[in-house]
Amino acid sequence: MSTVMAPKGAPQSVPALLLRNVGQFGSKPAYREKEFGIWQTWSWAEAADEIEAMALGLLALGIERGDHVAVIGRNRPALYWSMVAAQKVGAIPVPLYQDAVAEEMSYVLEHCGARFIIAGDQEQVDKVIEVQERIQHIDHIIYHESRGLRKYDHTKLHSLASVQSEGRAARERFENELATREAELDYDSTCVMLYTSGTTGKPKGVVLSNRNIIETSKASSEFDRLDPHDEVLAYLPMAWVGDFIFSIGQAYWTGFCVNCPESADTMMTDLREIGPTYYFAPPRVFENLLTSVMIRMEDASPFKRRMFHYFMDHAKKVGPRMLDGKPVGMLDWLKYQLGDLLVIGPLKNTLGMSRVRVGYTAGEAIGPEIFDFYRALGINLKQLYGQTEASVFITQHPDHEVRPDTVGVPSPGVEIKIAESGEVFYRSPGVFVEYYKNAESTADTKDAEGWVATGDAGFIEEGSGHLRIIDRAKDVGKMADGRLFAPKYVENKLKFFPNILEAVVFGNGREFCTAFINIDLTAVGNWAERNNIAYASYQELASHPMVLETIKSHVEEVNRSVAEDAMLSGCQVHRFLVLHKELDADDGELTRTRKVRRRIIEEKFADLIEALYSGKSEQYTETEVTYEDGRKGKITATLKLCDAAVAAEVDHHKVAAE
Repeated sequence: MSTVMAPKGAPQSVPALLLRNVGQFGSKPAYREKEFGIWQTWSWAEAADEIEAMALGLLALGIERGDHVAVIGRNRPALYWSMVAAQKVGAIPVPLYQDAVAEEMSYVLEHCGARFIIAGDQEQVDKVIEVQERIQHIDHIIYHESRGLRKYDHTKLHSLASVQSEGRAARERFENELATREAELDYDSTCVMLYTSGTTGKPKGVVLSNRNIIETSKASSEFDRLDPHDEVLAYLPMAWVGDFIFSIGQAYWTGFCVNCPESADTMMTDLREIGPTYYFAPPRVFENLLTSVMIRMEDASPFKRRMFHYFMDHAKKVGPRMLDGKPVGMLDWLKYQLGDLLVIGPLKNTLGMSRVRVGYTAGEAIGPEIFDFYRALGINLKQLYGQTEASVFITQHPDHEVRPDTVGVPSPGVEIKIAESGEVFYRSPGVFVEYYKNAESTADTKDAEGWVATGDAGFIEEGSGHLRIIDRAKDVGKMADGRLFAPKYVENKLKFFPNILEAVVFGNGREFCTAFINIDLTAVGNWAERNNIAYASYQELASHPMVLETIKSHVEEVNRSVAEDAMLSGCQVHRFLVLHKELDADDGELTRTRKVRRRIIEEKFADLIEALYSGKSEQYTETEVTYEDGRKGKITATLKLCDAAVAAEVDHHKVAAE
């Protein structure tokens, strides 16, 4: 595939885009941050000044070309600036997950050989200091928030403000060096290194170039007609490739404003105040928002409940049609407008989505009911399919071609092919350079022609050209009788119920499928409160007979749905249990992006899996857990193992034979 070149004179790096934006949008807001309840704003010119001071300060501390700079903390303008400042001096920013425990952080810091750490606050500094004894190459730790750090040893510890002050004072000494290093940056310079979530092993460092980030940002921005007047809320982990593309790539390409909330607790309030026009959230966020809406409606008066359901039922019929530009009758249109005035408009305002022009979800499949609910509100919610290795975008839903059962068509500049095994391959200008220090994995993932193996099984629909993803290729297997086993297909259907937070289905090589279920404590807890059911813990509520009966009804409803699919009808869940604990990233059961680590769960809970297949009605188990302060402990439980009715299957023999 031919290499995409930047047009002559076009910016070839993120710092070059920053310089262009200062010229074009100098006084326009570039960043906002809410602190102590007040929004503070920086224009592009002001942000550039802050970034330059950081870059000069890093030079004063002795940063070298090619050094890795770890950035750890919540979404804050100063941390985004630090990544661009690192690029200006020829270094490579490496954002880390702020909720990673010290041990996880240790692996990444050691693997990338970070000399400089830029940390948000005392919590992150403490984690770095904890691992510093065994990682000898950390030369400087720079912190943004000084609270609690006054009495620390400041030999290698500096405040970001003091680094900037030093940079401003040393401008004459280092401005020529800074100009030289910035001029050296081109399309093939490394822009950022992001670590994969590590579902099957240690995370890999994905090296992305300026070409990858800028070409992808340009194509995706043009696809959705993003412009300098758009607003985004930056609240997703900075270590995730999506946040880097939205909050740096697209933001710098288009010149739109990046807004940082005060904290996770104030996120919904801040979302309403900003009213973003471009919004991304994983399915779990959309599911949680819908769950909170339905909980509030249960507590509303009978009249309000009836009005809500009356207008929402109508909106589900005509809202998506109106979004797609299809004609609706005058009476239907008037009825929708009345519903918008009384129910839909106030609800969108409560959700902070009154101004959303383009909304995306990705990472996992989203339930059709949830997807249709938001589109019924007039929110242009679409799906995209992507990976860190693709600089996010592989496929997207074009306007007026939005469907809950596909992930859209190839993004601009992306080619897709399906291997004989069913695995999806792609290539594009966004394809990563390499896995850092891992030539073997690079060669396994990307071939000489630039085609990348996604690890997902899927197919392209004839006619529409839309891609449908079935499951992770490595997770697709066969039942004992040869029928197809695709666990994620069933898990996603189970997670569509507000009461179910997580599900893990087993059955590869077995006679039938079984499942672990995690209840959603918010939704089930609210139900328990309304029904005067007392409980003291997650474990107690999860084992309540009425909860088990409710989950059983959900499993059986999913079985009826699965039975209708000739290819996957063998994946019905015959037996299940509700786990005594929530699956947790701190316990290694999920990745930091909440993907299930299937192999670890199979090993950790092997006794429970065997109990489900042995026909037992209950099973005692002990499980090691990690508390918030890092201490380890054990919890014990005797779990009920439940049977679920399976539905009559369609004739699958022909499918299996094929």
